[in-house]
Amino acid sequence: MTTNYSNSFTRALFIKLQFVFLLFLFSCSKNTEPQSPPIITPPLTGTPVITITTLLSNQGIIWGFDFLPNGNLLFTQKTGTMRLYDTTTLSNALITGLPSTISAAGQGGLLDLVISPDYATSRTVYVTYCITGGFLSLARFTLNGTAATNWQVLHTTESASTWNGHFGSRIAFGPDGKLYWSVGEGGGGSLGGASSPHQNGQRLNTLWGKIHRMNLDGTIPADNPLLPGQTVRSTIFSYGHRNPQGMAFEPTSNRLFVNEHGPSGGCELNRVQAGENFGWPLYSTGVNYDGTTISNGHNAPGIVAPLKSWTPALAPAGLTFINHASFRDWNGNLLMGSLGRRQLLMIRMTNGVPGTETILLENNGRIRNVKMGPAGKIYVSVEDGGRLLSLTAK
Repeated sequence: MTTNYSNSFTRALFIKLQFVFLLFLFSCSKNTEPQSPPIITPPLTGTPVITITTLLSNQGIIWGFDFLPNGNLLFTQKTGTMRLYDTTTLSNALITGLPSTISAAGQGGLLDLVISPDYATSRTVYVTYCITGGFLSLARFTLNGTAATNWQVLHTTESASTWNGHFGSRIAFGPDGKLYWSVGEGGGGSLGGASSPHQNGQRLNTLWGKIHRMNLDGTIPADNPLLPGQTVRSTIFSYGHRNPQGMAFEPTSNRLFVNEHGPSGGCELNRVQAGENFGWPLYSTGVNYDGTTISNGHNAPGIVAPLKSWTPALAPAGLTFINHASFRDWNGNLLMGSLGRRQLLMIRMTNGVPGTETILLENNGRIRNVKMGPAGKIYVSVEDGGRLLSLTAK
């Protein structure tokens, strides 16, 4: 009986060992089974095919526009009105509650408009506009349906543009969560040169002729630059500007780019960094309208020369980066409107350096603004015919 028990025990142990061994082999086989490589979709390349659609017409000068989270579009009209375009119903409603003091004299009017980054919870919209007498204001309000409520003026220029010219005036939100506001030189006119009586661009005690950086409530960030001669920080981020009407952050690098109207020639594209002086009215690659010289070049100690300049002048306006894969080889390039040449230009960008230009639209009218919108579409406002276009790529 001892022998039989031993044999039975041996057979049972052998079976258990076989079972454990098979489990081990199965486990090893499972763990060492080659994994399928991840599927990587190569980026689209080549030249995109562009479809242009007219969304709006007969709307006057659409100076600024931006997109609500639901895809609807809010836009300003230079004459002093604002409208909401419903992209589903294609209806177009007037916004009530705007100030009665908006002045559209000269280059003024109801200008730029941007949706606050926290709009989903705050319903806040920021606008710039000129008021009676030639002053420029930055304000914010709450959008309730088609009514502007809780209107709050954040800043107003301390003096007027008595000739109603060179207001700027673009707004952009930086990746740092701050609000950036471009303001033209204003004053009593525009004349370049050391003896010019119009020195707002170089004066650090005025809002005119600057790029400003501020918190969303209009207050001064603690890390704003301390400028020469200042003992306290201000909203001024950079200075020496003539009439900056386009402003955009590069999505891949967070660098800030600004375009600017020159006098007779000398329109500029600049990369703007904290505390920099861009020279106006002391330096320009252009000349005054009367043909007199402004400066011998644009290079001097402490003065930032433009990345790119244009002579004859092209009167640059809106500015945006292409930021969607459907645009293929164009993705990452810079788009700029031209009022003077009536063109939409694409500027090839390489590590922040502008290169060759391609005309994407021409003979369509004065291009006032261009902006990358939702769903990979580019939106363009054209003054002639009061139109808003969308550009779709495939």
